[in-house]
Amino acid sequence: MKSDIQIAQEANTKHIVEIAEQLGLQEKDLELYGTNKAKVRFETIEELEKRPSGKLVLVTAITPTAAGEGKTTTTVGLGMALSKMEKDAMIAIREPSLGPCFGIKGGAAGGGYAQVVPMEDINLHFTGDMHAIGAANNLMAAMVDNHLQQGNTLNIDPRRIQVKRAVDMNDRALRNIVVGLGGITQGVPREDNFLITVASEIMAILCLAHDLEDLKKRLGRIVVGWTYDRDPVTAADIQAHGAMAALLKDALKPNLVQTLENTPAFVHGGPFANIAHGCNSLIATRTGMKMADILVTEAGFGADLGAEKFFDIKCRFGGLEPDAVVLVATARALKLHGGVNKKDLEDEDVEAVKTGLDNLDAHVENIRKFGLEPVVAINRFPTDTEAELQAIAEHCAETNVRFALSEVFAKGGEGGLELAEAVLDILEKGESDFRVLYDDEMALEEKIETIAREIYGADGVDIARPAQLMINRLKRVGLTNMPVCMAKTQYSLSDDPTLLNRPSGFRITVRDVTVSAGAGFAVALTGDVMTMPGLPKRPAAVDIDIDEKGQITGLF
Repeated sequence: MKSDIQIAQEANTKHIVEIAEQLGLQEKDLELYGTNKAKVRFETIEELEKRPSGKLVLVTAITPTAAGEGKTTTTVGLGMALSKMEKDAMIAIREPSLGPCFGIKGGAAGGGYAQVVPMEDINLHFTGDMHAIGAANNLMAAMVDNHLQQGNTLNIDPRRIQVKRAVDMNDRALRNIVVGLGGITQGVPREDNFLITVASEIMAILCLAHDLEDLKKRLGRIVVGWTYDRDPVTAADIQAHGAMAALLKDALKPNLVQTLENTPAFVHGGPFANIAHGCNSLIATRTGMKMADILVTEAGFGADLGAEKFFDIKCRFGGLEPDAVVLVATARALKLHGGVNKKDLEDEDVEAVKTGLDNLDAHVENIRKFGLEPVVAINRFPTDTEAELQAIAEHCAETNVRFALSEVFAKGGEGGLELAEAVLDILEKGESDFRVLYDDEMALEEKIETIAREIYGADGVDIARPAQLMINRLKRVGLTNMPVCMAKTQYSLSDDPTLLNRPSGFRITVRDVTVSAGAGFAVALTGDVMTMPGLPKRPAAVDIDIDEKGQITGLF
């Protein structure tokens, strides 16, 4: 089979204006970025608000493994399958980060014959949103240090500055740095850190803002640091939020592209789900629901991370009520959860698949706690045997869970028709009774405990002293009436990445807590999750190249 980039480069794409016309838009509603991508104007988005909203379908997955699950591929393929069935469908997914593209994870434009295009642009600079977010973040950081240098009238404690600088690259050397060295005119010396851009609160804010006015208000609420008296100092206090909003004006507009089969797609915003809330922008989701009868979107990593945050954070803030959930699983991933070594994945092992089904069950149970019925998408790989696939199907039937075989990677929309039929069955029967997991009024400790026990299956939570001190400070300044964003390894339901399948008898340790007051949530840091990843021994960047004609190669 051809590589992803070969398939994408051979795609028969339409002019982006034609794609927009499928949605009832005209060229005047767009800001064109060449012939194959565009942003939708704010005036058009405001006008679309008068339309009724379509159905919302979320695609999530079991606990991810090194074998790959294909969540974005399934999202794209499902959207194409619905279009093939002549349903008015659209997809909305996240923008990839350059860090994983050049590192080990790869891009986020789907795969095989279920991709969004132009995949090279989407996986690289695209429309410049990531760079705008990084610039806004670093403007804020620069203004904080400048405030210290110019007299520090706000009494900011240099040891308790919360805002970090950001770069959209995996660069472990920037995890811990010292700034302000070189003499009295070079700034106030202090320890600092870099985040990867997708972990920045600016990214979270962009993805949760309703419009420009809401964006600016949220930016102003960012806690940049704390005074010597432990009082919060905001971006509005240092007068940075107006300029930051100006930098983000175009980045807030959703990006319109298309799939390989010309289904319209929004690709906008890209927070990670292990260190942030893991969903594409609220403005893209809400606008897509106004443009199409069915919007298919995704949430990052497993349902314990991305889906939980989609429900408890994004839906809470956006007033969204999902109508259906697709839970992606593969025989390969289930075998890994069942104890098979990665090098032996091509060998049939039905018993390992059956053992790994405990992980699938955990995610099914969790989705049902939100009042939703999932469809299990069995994402077929070439090495899967009929006996392995049959074991998954029989288990789903025995546990009264809808399921469907998905072959969108190899067959495009045609390979997703069975899955589309199952999703349509749920939509037509109106089985959704959506609810969030916890109330805003609960204490932060209770919210963390609820997520750990109900979603992860933990016996309880241990809150380290630094985390408890921050929680106490947030209580004192009135910053606790907000949801919790758990920063946790994606590789396990626990906070230990080595505990696969469905671990039991464990506790979650919260080592620290930070507040993202602009985004509107508190972040609980568990385990060894880092906000600045590193490159592997052999980065993917080694294989990426460009020829004299400008043709990119090696990008998956």
